[in-house]
This record gives sequence, C-alpha cells and structure tokens, in this order.
Amino acid sequence: MELILLQKVVNLGGLGDKVKVKPGYGRNFLIPYGKAVPATAKNVAEFEARRAEYEAKASAALAAAQARLASFEGAAVTIKANASTEGKLYGSVGPRDIAEAFTAAGHALAKSEVVMGEGPIRRMGEFDIHLHLHADVACVVKVTVVAEA
Repeated sequence: MELILLQKVVNLGGLGDKVKVKPGYGRNFLIPYGKAVPATAKNVAEFEARRAEYEAKASAALAAAQARLASFEGAAVTIKANASTEGKLYGSVGPRDIAEAFTAAGHALAKSEVVMGEGPIRRMGEFDIHLHLHADVACVVKVTVVAEA
C-alpha cells in the first residue's frame, strides 16, 4: 500500500514522503489517525496544493513540543503504591499512573507519551522514564516509587 505522509512518523519518513507500508498498518493506524493518505493522483495534487499549510502545522507542533520539553527538564514525581516489606509492589506502576502523577504536578502529559520499554514498574525505587513528546522531541524524567504509609 502506497501512502503520502501528512506528518513525520518515527522509523518511516517525514512530511510529504511517499512510503510503501503493509496494508494493515496503513488502514488501521496511519490513515485513521490522520498521519497519511492514500497516494492517489487526486490526493497527491491536493497535498501539493496544501503543502505549506501542512509544513506550518508541523513546525507549530514541533515548537509546542520543544516548549513542553523545557518544562520537563529536571522534573520528577513520587508515586505512592501498596508494597510489601521486601519492596515488591502489590500490582504495578504503568504509563497511566505516571501520566496522572505528572499531570497532578502541573506538567500535562498523556499516557501515550510515556515510553516504558521494560514494562511496568513492579518494585520500589527511583527509575528513569523516557517521554516521547514528538517524533523529534524526547526526554528522560525521574519517577520515585515509595510505599504507602
């Protein structure tokens, strides 16, 4: 399936690139989320006519993500969780919990922006969590998990 990207997609391409992807990826993710359109002659002509508008929108999104990045520099939160005396959690701390903690601390964050490559946190301690604010903007924040009193 050949598509035209309407915004930068990590590991795929940038704005305006024609890419070939598997049909399921295009049909179920890229097209419904507005990241791409099918590469038909009509869509190519429409994209070229609106290219400046798409580029302005992309640069505005990048500028907003970089502004948010400044607020996350050095940010840290503490999350209280139910834990055993050995330090293991009854349950886990996942992206939703981390996003809610940062939002409560005054840093707006969506759970989809939290990247936990090693899975949810299942023990107490201090952890480095990666935030992916934009295709080109990422940072690392500290999350401390402590036992509830």
